[in-house]
Amino acid sequence: MGVYEELVERGLIAQTTDEEGIRKQVNEGKAVFYIGFDPTADSLHVGHFMALCLMKRLQMAGNKPIALIGGGTALIGDPSGKTDMRKMMTKETIDHNVECFKKQMSRFIDFSDGKAMIVNNADWLLKLNYLELLREVGACFSVNNMLRAECYKQRMEKGLSFLEFNYMIMQSYDFLSLYREYGCDLQFGGDDQWSNMLGGTELIRRKLGKDANAMTINLLLNSEGKKMGKTEKGAVWLDPEKTSPFDFFQYWRNVADSDVIKCLKMLTFVPMDKIREYEKLEGSELNTAKEVLAFELTKLVHGENEAGKALEGARALFGNKSDTDNMPITEIGEDIFTDGKIGLIELLFAVKLVPSKAEARRLIQQGGISIDDEKITDVKAEIGTERFDKGYVVIKKGKKVFHKAVLNK
Repeated sequence: MGVYEELVERGLIAQTTDEEGIRKQVNEGKAVFYIGFDPTADSLHVGHFMALCLMKRLQMAGNKPIALIGGGTALIGDPSGKTDMRKMMTKETIDHNVECFKKQMSRFIDFSDGKAMIVNNADWLLKLNYLELLREVGACFSVNNMLRAECYKQRMEKGLSFLEFNYMIMQSYDFLSLYREYGCDLQFGGDDQWSNMLGGTELIRRKLGKDANAMTINLLLNSEGKKMGKTEKGAVWLDPEKTSPFDFFQYWRNVADSDVIKCLKMLTFVPMDKIREYEKLEGSELNTAKEVLAFELTKLVHGENEAGKALEGARALFGNKSDTDNMPITEIGEDIFTDGKIGLIELLFAVKLVPSKAEARRLIQQGGISIDDEKITDVKAEIGTERFDKGYVVIKKGKKVFHKAVLNK
């Protein structure tokens, strides 16, 4: 089976502009392809991880990835799949996020010896002269066709700014620039990006001739990514300071039964023969597949050592043992106590187990919080320093989230 056929079997491809041409280029390991990443935060998240896994899979087959970081387009904001205009970021914030992305990407993609590249579209977009852009790029786009694009139609009722209207032109110019400078002949993007991506393919053909070998693959990344990577605490990040290896493991260990096989196919390098065996499992037997999923993804992101510790910690917790060594930890000081006590709501908020005190109150009232196996339903309950006689307390949220609050005296 070629790598393209494997992408299809793993359920990654939605549509293409030239399936046979792409199949040949990818399977022969001759594609120079790019995927874009918007630096809207200082860490990559699970949605990005899906794209990185794809890049790694294609690189292993001999193809050359280009990670395009949108340092320029982030100054505008992408309206695709959104109902409101994205908050504008400063150039300093974007530059910081770009550096964080570069560091994290290096854990997944081999950038040595020209095997892959990281480029920033700010390098060419910020140099553009407006009149030059209008003449070279703007003349190639029909406003009527642009307004028929789904990404813009979704915004028309609420209002689409001229700033955002330019995003398709910017993204198309990215593909043209990469094609000219690096011979990049293939672009990958989420299924919400189809209109923008077609714009890039068409721009290359308009500027360089109909025989220009520019092709597009539309992936089921964005729609699937939006379903993944969200918790009550927010996004699941690849940065261990934002999402601990244990929490990362637990997120995947707790995916819905209906999603586990899909995640194994799209995100891991577990052979398809093995995944087909997991597809036969039902009910509680699926926990085996979930454990494999969690371990494999944690190993990819945080290394095999951290994955092993998370696996051991999870098994200990769910086996009703007292091993808390690998549990996520938050250290708290005595200064947050008043007369040796802290409200349970304040404690939950302090260790970031809840996004708000209102959410903490709801969880307590519904019986979703335990301290050292003692369920507490009183929203006015207080936890005294004496409860930390062993140096910590174990907080359990719901059935599957465990956290160790360590008191520093």
